[in-house]
Amino acid sequence: MSVLIGLVWAEADGGVIGADGGMPWHVPEDLAHFKAVTIGAPVIMGRRTWESLPERFRPLSDRRNIVVTRNEDWAAAGAESARSLDSAIALVDDSSTDWAWVIGGGALFAESIERATRLEVTELDVSAAGDTFAPSRAGWHPTAADPSVGWHVSSRGIRYRFVTCERGNRENTDG
Repeated sequence: MSVLIGLVWAEADGGVIGADGGMPWHVPEDLAHFKAVTIGAPVIMGRRTWESLPERFRPLSDRRNIVVTRNEDWAAAGAESARSLDSAIALVDDSSTDWAWVIGGGALFAESIERATRLEVTELDVSAAGDTFAPSRAGWHPTAADPSVGWHVSSRGIRYRFVTCERGNRENTDG
C-alpha cells in the first residue's frame, strides 16, 4: 500500500510559518483544525518541530509520531525516529493507513511538497516576523475554502480561513 502524503500548516502574510522555533501567533481554532485533520493518522515532523511542541502535548495523541532527524542517537518517548523523509514514508507504508501528514518544519515541507497530494493551509490575515516560511504553492489550486468568501475571526481577534489545495492547472493562491 502506498500512503497519500498531505502537508498541513498555518501561514501569516508573506508565507511566515514560524519564528524562533515556534509560531508567532496563537489561534485556537487553527489548533483544533490541525487536530481534526491529523487525528488518527501518522504525522511526520522534523526534530525541531517535535521540540517546539509543548512537552505536555508530546507525543501528539491519537497519532503515530515520526520524527525525521539525522542524529542516530535521538530518541523520545512516544516517537519513532527516521533518518530521512524516505525512511519516514517507508515506516508509514508498512501500516494500514491512507494518509500521513507532514507537519513541519520548513525544510521538511520543502522536501515533501513534490510528493504531496493535498495541502491543508490555514491562512492568517496577520503580519508576523519570522524565520521559517511555507513552500510555494505554485502548481496547486484551492479545492475548498472555509469560509468560501471572507474570513473567520478567531477568539484572539485574528482573521483566518482554511484552504484545501490539490495539484492542478487552475490558477493558484500563491501570494
